[in-house]
Amino acid sequence: MNKPLRRVAIFCGLLILALLVRDNWLQYVRADELNAHPKNKRVTIERYASERGNIIVDGKPITGSKDSGDTFYKYTRTYVDGPMWAPVTGYASQAFDASQIEKIEDGILTGNDDRLFFDRTLAMFTGEKKRGGDVVTTLSGAAQKAAFKGLGSKTGAVVAIEPSTGKILALASTPSYDPASFAGYHDADAKAWQALEKDKNKPKLNRALREIYPPGSVFKVVTAAAALESGKVTDINAPTDTPEGWKIPLSTKEMVNHAGGCANASLNRALEVSCNSVFAKLGDEIGVEKMNEMAEKFGFNNEQFVPVRAVGSVFDKNADRGGNAMASIGQFNTATTPLQMAMVTAAIANDGKLMKPYMIDKLVAPNLDVLEQNEPEELSRPVSPETAQKLQQMMENVVTNGTGGKADLEMDGVKVGGKTGTAQHGEKNAKRPYAWFISYAKTSQGSPVAVAVIVEDSAGTAREDISGGGLAAPIAKAVMKAVLKTRS
Repeated sequence: MNKPLRRVAIFCGLLILALLVRDNWLQYVRADELNAHPKNKRVTIERYASERGNIIVDGKPITGSKDSGDTFYKYTRTYVDGPMWAPVTGYASQAFDASQIEKIEDGILTGNDDRLFFDRTLAMFTGEKKRGGDVVTTLSGAAQKAAFKGLGSKTGAVVAIEPSTGKILALASTPSYDPASFAGYHDADAKAWQALEKDKNKPKLNRALREIYPPGSVFKVVTAAAALESGKVTDINAPTDTPEGWKIPLSTKEMVNHAGGCANASLNRALEVSCNSVFAKLGDEIGVEKMNEMAEKFGFNNEQFVPVRAVGSVFDKNADRGGNAMASIGQFNTATTPLQMAMVTAAIANDGKLMKPYMIDKLVAPNLDVLEQNEPEELSRPVSPETAQKLQQMMENVVTNGTGGKADLEMDGVKVGGKTGTAQHGEKNAKRPYAWFISYAKTSQGSPVAVAVIVEDSAGTAREDISGGGLAAPIAKAVMKAVLKTRS
């Protein structure tokens, strides 16, 4: 072979080698990336080529699939009571991808998960239609309905947890949206999506998991827990030596109380009427390090996955004395999700043991085989059983004698503990305040439910009438009652 021909042959060989390397790189190294690429239409076509499995509540599907009659996207996702369940299910859209459980468990729901390989293979031989598996949730239909109905036209969120297991029983957020309104890929779906995107009320925002709010006075139960665990308070009925005009450290301002009888009030009395001065002074005495330690034991400063990601609630570990005093009454930089406050309440109701919250009970194959079963998991023990029982005593006093009376179930054998909160909103509290309520119901068998409610805004309610006890407590009461009825 002469020299020019040899050069051409070598060059062609290099081109073939480069082509083989490139082909193998695409097929084996980048295969998963390309398969999951949002612009790869084959992935979306495959997702809707067969009926998706369902998301199950109380043994019944809250989702479905219908034949769209379309050439490419054969099936369209449908929803039962879509707006009520949207914070749980998320959406599955041919044009706008998927979110929350619909996204996280897409492999199971489409039937493409590796654990369903045998089912897919068997369907090829039997001629049966391919179908996805089901996601069985921990949710209670009765509790969710009570939460959604209670919120009504208000802007807010509700989270209810079973304290002994961490199972999420209700997860509501309003205003909401109907995932079915943009489940397809036609013009009407695009218009529905664009309207939601432009809506200033943010109906697609999952306020239960993805929004953080100043907790206001509901955070005082965390401060009370730190006071008892640190030994700053041993007797909840003993005077705390707190003057009415207690001054905020590093400031000339005095802490303002919105209730009478706070001078030298006991911890029990201070929680009952929500004395700012007592809890701010206790937070200062405990110190920012110990306050942060207690907050983090309850879950602050960490994201939670239920399995949908919940943003981390915040306690400022670098606050100065004045900031820490204000943070100890749920102000300054303290911010929390409704999920986080439900976790705090659940841990107290569960005698100091915090269970990891979760809302998927199990994953089930089309043939009903259980692919994955979630079990309760202990997350931490923020307080001792003795401290938890003292906190329960104080929270039950809030409902019996204090600001939380509207949450009292007045049922034989049932005790209700709670704490109200009205959190400042906007610079110098210029905007309408947030109304909070946290609570639990307790029977001789333990506590079946802990609830956190926030009302961000309630149209038609005068500013002076906005309070946790007035707006949020009745919603918590309805949710607790719904859970107790299902357990009776």
